[in-house]
Amino acid sequence: MATYLYRLARWCFRRRRTVLAVWLAVLIAIGGAAGAFAGRTSDEFKVPGTEAQTTLDHIKGTFPAQGHGSALVVFSTEQPGGIKAPQTAAAVSEAVTAIKAVPGVAAAPDPYTSGAVAPDGKTVLVPVSFDSKLADITDHQRDAVEAAAEAAHAAGLTVAFGGDAYNKMAQVGGGESVGLLMAGAVLVITLGSLVAAGLPLATALVGVGIAMAGLLTLAGSFEIISTAPVLALMVGLAVGIDYALFIVSRHRHHLAEGLEPEEAAARATATAGSAVVFAGLTVVVALAGLAVAGVPFLTVMGLAASGAVVVAVLVAITLLPALLGFAGRAIDRLPMWRRALRSPGRRTMGERWAGFVVRRPLAVLVAGLAALAALAVPAASLDLGLPGGGSQAVGTDARTAYDQVSRSFGPGFNAPLVVVVDAGQAAAPEQAVQTVTHELSGLKDVQSLLPPTVDQPSRTALLTVIPRSGPDDADTRQLVNQIRDQRGALQAETGARIAVTGTTAANIDVSNKLGAALPPFVAVIVGIALVLLALAFRSILVPLKAVAGFLLSITASLGAVVAVYQWGWLDGVIDVPKVGPVVSFVPILLIGVLFGLAMDYELFLVSGMKEQHAHGMAPREAVVAGVKNGARVVTAAALIMISVFGSFVFGRDPIVQPIGFALAVGVLVDAFVVRMALVPAAMALFGRAAWWFPGWLEGLVPRVDMEGEQLPARLEQPEEETARTAARV
Repeated sequence: MATYLYRLARWCFRRRRTVLAVWLAVLIAIGGAAGAFAGRTSDEFKVPGTEAQTTLDHIKGTFPAQGHGSALVVFSTEQPGGIKAPQTAAAVSEAVTAIKAVPGVAAAPDPYTSGAVAPDGKTVLVPVSFDSKLADITDHQRDAVEAAAEAAHAAGLTVAFGGDAYNKMAQVGGGESVGLLMAGAVLVITLGSLVAAGLPLATALVGVGIAMAGLLTLAGSFEIISTAPVLALMVGLAVGIDYALFIVSRHRHHLAEGLEPEEAAARATATAGSAVVFAGLTVVVALAGLAVAGVPFLTVMGLAASGAVVVAVLVAITLLPALLGFAGRAIDRLPMWRRALRSPGRRTMGERWAGFVVRRPLAVLVAGLAALAALAVPAASLDLGLPGGGSQAVGTDARTAYDQVSRSFGPGFNAPLVVVVDAGQAAAPEQAVQTVTHELSGLKDVQSLLPPTVDQPSRTALLTVIPRSGPDDADTRQLVNQIRDQRGALQAETGARIAVTGTTAANIDVSNKLGAALPPFVAVIVGIALVLLALAFRSILVPLKAVAGFLLSITASLGAVVAVYQWGWLDGVIDVPKVGPVVSFVPILLIGVLFGLAMDYELFLVSGMKEQHAHGMAPREAVVAGVKNGARVVTAAALIMISVFGSFVFGRDPIVQPIGFALAVGVLVDAFVVRMALVPAAMALFGRAAWWFPGWLEGLVPRVDMEGEQLPARLEQPEEETARTAARV
């Protein structure tokens, strides 16, 4: 691999103007396509095959409104006489009439006629049904509904808009700019030059720009969940900066050794670039592996982020060598400070740390494992759910509506369950519906049942069940299971078939399916890691140690997420919109993304140890040398990723925030505890056994030359050819 990348880098260096022009043309072309064909992303977390989704798809023909988008307008007042005062009631009725007239609104029942008046007499609910599915509701329609309610607002009422149509998810809030600034600061501190620091930022922005524009273009033809572009942006920025940093650092090292710029760029791409390609491959495989869960929107998210990583790798091994050609020896221009010469006998901080670890490997290993175990304890209490109106930030319309409904009607009104009673095979359909209604109303966790909606031709009825608890409560999940457990007995008694659907039931089903997908996904990831690392290092213990460290990082990160987002720790430090269940796809996303990133650090650190050991250095000395050579760059890379991921925590989006937090903590734990402490400690304890590889596998496993050991022999050039090459530069 190193040989091919060496030749590619030299070609890109020599034809740098052509390479730059091609990448800019690609960026402009895809950006233009996005402007012309971009579509809207979806906020619907649908999972085919679950009972709720299958039932919903089945009844759409009979009850079309069940497949359409909906909203909830909440009118409340503290004025004397309450919501039923004549003047107040007239203002509400006027607003409802105006809402009905909005194009695209199918129904908006008068609350005084439907009985949607709170027991306290201060609040009424107006459920608004649209004549199109959720993804097709436009911002213009939402604005028109809000404008139609102005009459009530002008009369002194508080008006809030909730429901699916107003639960906007996965919005990029601009916090990523903070991450870029912090990443830039880390690059300047690490590389010491504005020119050198600017190269990774420039290439990362080009890669992310292409990936995001491509996603927006595809959204015009395919249904893409709104979290997919956000994840692609998050991962694309992080790996794009890191991959370029590794190559630029190696390039400057070769320049310091006296190599000409072209040769330095080629060798840097051949060695560090090989690790970049291999690391990128692990990230892509892990993200694409999200398809194992069998959840379409999760597959889309994984493929979107994989695409961003592929672009980042291609940019790093082609565009970056071209830009290094433009920079030449001026890469160190615009220094931020004068770098002092280091005395030959002075050790770096990384070398001193590695020396401490190899002298006390067992103590470091025990201390690190104890710290990670303590951090992982909360993970045992992991509770999964999907965000709704109650997860939105305080002060937003959706959250205001959610809280007002909970106060005035009870939390269960935010978690209605739709029970479908198919009495087509029942001897007495009306009696069957009445029996089911009576049985359900007697369940202890049921607050009330709304009057059934009946379709006479199909003999099907919809019962809206209002739980006593909210959508995130365990009691609501238990109620769904209880209804499903009783349907066999009810069918035997009445002849009617029963199913539970609705947004609340669908979210519960999605969370259950994602929870069940975690073990097989982890098994696939572990298998992939073992194969790739055995291929990279030709070792048995190194892959096993790497996988163990990865699992430790995952459990510790999940423990931190549970402590903050489920238990409410650090409340006030991190502005969590609502403490409650963890977003159901955060764990599986964390596993997929962190796996690739953890393997990055494993490759960059352990490959340095292997290189030194292959050149005859003793095992413990090789560990120290590997950490010495890689610590500075790996530390900078980890800080950049933490900055990028952590910047998304500044937003108040209920989905993006926990994803960013989980990844930032995961990188922090994996880079600084696992890879920089536990890995060198374990390698020191392993000694020469770390590089043992069974003889019978030697001939079966292909040799990957990531360290470029075979490069000098294959590409050795006469001195005069090297001189001619330098003259052309």
